[in-house]
Amino acid sequence: MNPSKKLRPTQILVMSFGTAVLSGTLLLWLPLASAEEPLSLVDALFTATSAVCVTGLTVVDTGTHFSLFGQLVILALIQLGGLGIMTLGTFFIAALGGRLSWQNRDLITQTISRDTRYDLWQLLKSVLLLTMTVEAIGAALLAIRFLTNMSLPTALYHSVFHSVSAFCNAGFSLNANSFESYVSDWIVNLTLIGLIIVGGLGFVVLLDLRRLVQRNDGLSHAERRLSFHSRLTLSFTGALVLTGVVLFIGLEWTDTLTGLRWPDKLLASLFQSVTSRTAGFNTVPIGFTSNATLFLLIILMFIGGAPGSCAGGVKVTTFGVLFSLAINRIRGRQDAVIFRRRISEKSVTESMSILTLGITVLVVFTFLLLAIEVGTKSFSYTQGTFIQLFFEAVSAFGTVGLSTGITPELSVAGRLLVTLLMFIGRLGPLTIAVAVARRMQRPVFRYPEKQVMVG
Repeated sequence: MNPSKKLRPTQILVMSFGTAVLSGTLLLWLPLASAEEPLSLVDALFTATSAVCVTGLTVVDTGTHFSLFGQLVILALIQLGGLGIMTLGTFFIAALGGRLSWQNRDLITQTISRDTRYDLWQLLKSVLLLTMTVEAIGAALLAIRFLTNMSLPTALYHSVFHSVSAFCNAGFSLNANSFESYVSDWIVNLTLIGLIIVGGLGFVVLLDLRRLVQRNDGLSHAERRLSFHSRLTLSFTGALVLTGVVLFIGLEWTDTLTGLRWPDKLLASLFQSVTSRTAGFNTVPIGFTSNATLFLLIILMFIGGAPGSCAGGVKVTTFGVLFSLAINRIRGRQDAVIFRRRISEKSVTESMSILTLGITVLVVFTFLLLAIEVGTKSFSYTQGTFIQLFFEAVSAFGTVGLSTGITPELSVAGRLLVTLLMFIGRLGPLTIAVAVARRMQRPVFRYPEKQVMVG
């Protein structure tokens, strides 16, 4: 038997993203990719991983350090990472008349959707059509504003780059200060917010919404209704965004939001609440926010967006399931119930595993970053470094890209750690664990059950 036939879908996914990262590293390492001094191999690896994993953390300024070739390489890596290497590959195989193996079919279903109502080929076509349409609309809207202070070619290029970066939730910007210069610009802010939300909801949710508004497609009323997954995703996404807005504006009203009119303060808070969950753009200087605000952003970054989307984090549905379980247990109920529906035990177990693995990964990597970057230095000499490194670790794991400004100051070992953390965060701790673990087998027998005092 061909050894490749033994590879599981998750292993193929890891290998595909790994190949894309290595290819991007070699391209960005070329002197042609830099307008200034060429990147070191470590920095090229860091940037390529950040692009493929749609993170946005950078060690150099994207707009000035890279040549047009280097920027286009980054843009291509962002698009590939956002859609998923196997998603694009499978679509082109199908377009050329090739056959899709059951193994690859299983992989694409896991990557995009587990909902069996959708035909796989139609789903793939819809994904690409939706992506191109949304990114084109976003680019057109951004161009309207950029044309006021840029030449036509520059405005169009900036519009396309930032539209793709926003939809893929990447956070890469050609501006040295991200979008701080546009903090009061409603067109730019609302366009980016829309792109980030659409890219972070997941393709199945978007297809559900599209079907909901269709009228002459012959679907029954029951078929028009949003799926349970979509309702859960939309509800908790809205709740998290609203909570983030209220807390951010309350914490930063007299600090980073000082000098803005109250409508602009609301806009800046909305932008940061949305982008902090996965995208990585900022309109206020993150390094000047309060400790409480940084911790708020850490929570939002850790939760992330929806599964099957361009977003990272442990996913909003994971948070929704466990939040519901906790509330129902407090009320004395055994099951996790949302919208009068009981969440399956399998989903609850998977959510707990993802949360546990996510926390474990962050604890280990934060400890290693502290050991490498701070070492044995006294706390009195390193105040604030812990929150900076912890923020950086969560940003990398959640593939967000926000930073307090410490990224370029990391040592080579620290950059390699963050690079690995971005890769793990993009594919998910559970996917990595399953990919490298042995196949699970049904036990021949089960051990006796015992109760343990907990809590």
